[in-house]
Amino acid sequence: MLLKSCCIYSVGVFSILILISGIALVLSGVFPRLLKSVVEKEIVLKNGTEAFEAWENPPAPIYMQFYFFNVTNPLEVLDGDRPAVIEIGPYTYREYRPMEQVDFQENGTKVGAVNIKTYIFQRNMSRGPESELIRTINIPAMTVMEQFKDQPFTANLISAYMKSTGDGLFTTRTVGELLWGYEDGLLTALKKFKPDLDDVFGLFYKSNASSDGEYVFFTGQQNYEDFARVDTWNGDSVMSWWTSDECNMINGTNGASFHPVVTKNETLYMFSSDLCRSLYVLYEEEVTVKGIPGYRFSPPSKVFANKTVNPANAGFCVPAENCLGSGVLNVSPCKQGAPIVMSSPHFYQADEKYVQGVFGMRPQKEQHQTMIDINPLTGIIVQAAKRLQVNVNVEKIPVFSVVIDDSSARKLQKILVQRNVVVNIPFMLIGLGIILGGVFMFLMCRQKSTVAERQPLLSS
Repeated sequence: MLLKSCCIYSVGVFSILILISGIALVLSGVFPRLLKSVVEKEIVLKNGTEAFEAWENPPAPIYMQFYFFNVTNPLEVLDGDRPAVIEIGPYTYREYRPMEQVDFQENGTKVGAVNIKTYIFQRNMSRGPESELIRTINIPAMTVMEQFKDQPFTANLISAYMKSTGDGLFTTRTVGELLWGYEDGLLTALKKFKPDLDDVFGLFYKSNASSDGEYVFFTGQQNYEDFARVDTWNGDSVMSWWTSDECNMINGTNGASFHPVVTKNETLYMFSSDLCRSLYVLYEEEVTVKGIPGYRFSPPSKVFANKTVNPANAGFCVPAENCLGSGVLNVSPCKQGAPIVMSSPHFYQADEKYVQGVFGMRPQKEQHQTMIDINPLTGIIVQAAKRLQVNVNVEKIPVFSVVIDDSSARKLQKILVQRNVVVNIPFMLIGLGIILGGVFMFLMCRQKSTVAERQPLLSS
C-alpha cells in the first residue's frame, strides 16, 4: 500500500511539474524563439538549401493574365469625346522564371543572377486565341509624334507620311502582336533615316525568353532580413530616371521572395522593373491559402499619390514640377520616351477624374488591387496578384493632324455620302426644276415655230 501511494503521489507531483514547465515555456516563448532562430539561419541563398532551390526555380505555377480595353467609339474620340471601352480577356500565359547565370560573390554574402522569364499561352484558361483582334491606341504613332513635336520640319514630313498611309490615333492588332511585337510601318520608314531604330513594337516585346536585367542579391548570410534584397540592378545601386535621390533608390527584393519571420508591423519594400521604381506594401489581414497561414500585404494609396498628398513622390514628376494626379505614374523616361502611364486596373486608387475620363472604368478592390500573401515564418509567397494597367497619354499636337484607320474611314465615308445626299436634295430639286424648265421652254419655242410655218399654207 505504501508503494502504491508513493507512485500515485509521484505521478501527481510529476504532472504538476510538467504543467508548470509547460506554462513557463509558453510564457517565456523559448520554443518559438528557437524555431525562429533556426529558420533565420537556415533560410539563406546557399547551394543545397531548400530556400535556394525555391529561389532559383520557383516550384509554384505562375500565371500571367492580360486584359485589353477595346475602344468602341474611335470616331467620337477624334471629335473630342471621352473614350468608351470594353474590357476583353483574360489571355493567360504560364510563366517560367528560373534564375540563371548564378554567381556567388564576396564569400557567399551576395549572389548575381538573371531572371529569365518565358511565357507559354494557355488556351484553356483564356477567353480566346492570341489571334483575336483588339482596337486600341497606336502607341508607335503617338510615341513618334511626341518625340518630334518640337521639330516642325520633321514633324510635317511625318504627318504627310501618316496621311498617305492612313496611320492614325488607333490601330487594330491581334493579341499576340500587341503583346509580343509586330513590325510597324511608320517605324520602318523612320528606320531608313535612323538605322539604330527598332521597327518592331510590342507591350512586352523582347520580354519573352529574356530577362529584365542583371541582379545582385544579398544572400541573407550576414543578416536574415537581407535575404534576397537587391544590391544592384544592371550594375547600378540607384536609378537615374527620376528627379530626386529618394525616388531613384532601389529598395527591397524583386518581389519574388521575402525574408523569413515577417511581422505584421513591418514595411516590406520591393523593386519593380516594370514600374521603374521601388515601392512598399503594408500588412492588411490574416489569410489562409490551402491550409497555410499567411499575412496579406498590399500597397497603400499613398505609394502612388501625387506630391500634394505624399511629398516624397515629388521626384516622380518628370520633367520636374510636371506632376500627374494620384494613382498614375509617367514611366516614359524609362520606356524610350513612349508616352506610357502606369496605374492599377480601372484606375483603382487613382483620382476620380481618370475614372470618369474613360467610359467603362469600374474600379473594385477585390479585382484590381495588387496584393501578396506571405507565410510569416518562412517568408515564402503563398499567393500573389500583381495588377497593372498600361495607359497612353494622348494630347493634341498642332503639328500633326490625326488620321483615322481604314475601316473607320470607310464607315465614315458611307455616313458622309448619306449625309450629302440628304443635305443636297433641295439643290438637286432646284437643278431638276431648271432642267425641266429649259426642256419646257425648248418645246414651247419649237411648237410656236411649227405653227408659224403652217399658217401660210392654210391661207392660200
